[in-house]
Formats: sequence, structure tokens, C-alpha cells
Amino acid sequence: MRTIFITGCSSGIGLISAMALKKRGYRVIASCRREVDQKKLNEQGFETVLLDLDSPDSVNQAAQEVLTLTQGKLYALFNNAGFGVYGRLTTISREQLESQFSTNFFGIHQLTQLLLPAMLEQNEGRIIQTSSIVGIVATPGRGAYSASKYALEAWSDVLRLELAKTNIKVCLIEPGPLKTYFSNNVNQTEKQNLVKNPPIAKRFTLPPEAVLPVLIHALEHTSPKIRYRVTKITKIANIAKRLLPDRLMDKILVNK
Repeated sequence: MRTIFITGCSSGIGLISAMALKKRGYRVIASCRREVDQKKLNEQGFETVLLDLDSPDSVNQAAQEVLTLTQGKLYALFNNAGFGVYGRLTTISREQLESQFSTNFFGIHQLTQLLLPAMLEQNEGRIIQTSSIVGIVATPGRGAYSASKYALEAWSDVLRLELAKTNIKVCLIEPGPLKTYFSNNVNQTEKQNLVKNPPIAKRFTLPPEAVLPVLIHALEHTSPKIRYRVTKITKIANIAKRLLPDRLMDKILVNK
């Protein structure tokens, strides 16, 4: 039985993935930040670990618990946890930007660094990251969140290259708009000017289950893709980013 550690399992992609993979026969270790969510996960039969990616001590503790639970035999790490700080860059303080990166990037780096040796010892494994459409195309009002995902994308590319001579694969999942609680938990810096998805996004919005086919492919295919783009709008954005001139993209994004 292969073991996967999934972060951010209190709801959304993390919870749906944990449930689906458990049914598929994986041993799932699920993490969340709050004890109340941990209790709910325990009641559903999951092995759980409390993890606050914003806290280096919490990351250290969680990694040690995972290594102990698995006796150092971990097949996959799904770095899914994260949150968003939305607002014009001029309204975001240094502290808010640091917190955004602490959870969405620095914590992921630390956690992966602590768990990777177990995979290297087996010379087998998968490291899968939840990125975003704004990790491909940055949009007004999402600068802090987008910057953290751009960093995650670059970091993942380098990690993949550095592990190229091993049997450990690094994959990115880039979702577009999904029906999750993510938007409800966004930290908006301008209460009178909330950042919202444009109306057209509703036509492309999918349930979180849309991630499952690509997650399973990333975990189980002998040659997984480097990037998995989920929702049509993400695929369109990627093509537009590559083909259209920057100034034309600017006009489209400013007037979206």
C-alpha cells in the first residue's frame, strides 16, 4: 500500500483528494491547521497531523510525525494547503506579503526538504503541488497570491531538474476557478473594493472533483506530466500567455 501525505485537508481539493485516494487503496495521512478539523478527519477514518505552514516549528513537528507514522516509507507528498491575500499591491503590507509567502511557499519548501530524504532512500516518489491559474497569468488584485504561486512554479521546475536522475517526479496542478471554500477564506485588504472573479468565470467553474483525474495520473502514470491545467480557462490563459504580445495581454487583463 502506497502512502501519501496531503496538506490542507479541511475542505476543498485536499478533502476531496484524501477521500478519493483512501477509497482507491492509498494510505492517506491528512493534515489541517485546526484541531476541530482534525477531529472531523479522524471521525472519517483518516490518520491526521496538525500542520500550520506559517510556523517552522509546526512544519518540523508535522514532518517528524509523518516519518514516524510511515517508518520513513513515504511515496507521495501533495502540497495542497494555501490561502490568498487579495488587494491592490499598494494596500498590502510587508507583514501580509511575508505571511502569504510563509504559507504558500516557505512552508512548502521546508516540508518538502524534510520529507524528501525518505523518498530518496527508496528512490521512488511523487511530489505534487497545487498551483493556480494565477501562477501562469498574474491579474490585478491578486498580486501577492500570484507572486507566491509564480515562486512555487519556478521552485518546482528547479526541484524537478535537480531530481531528474532519480525516480522521484515533481508535478504541478494548475486549477482555474473551482467551487471550493477558498474564496471565502481569502484575506481581502480592501473591504470596499473586494476582488472577485469576473462573471464569465462562472461558465468555466468546476467542482473540486475535477482535480482527481489529473491527481491520479500524476501519482500513478510512469511518465506523469510536468503541468496539469484544470478548467478550460486555465488552458486558454496558458495559450494566450505564450502567443499574445504582453501589451495585448495587459489590455485584456485590465479590462476583464
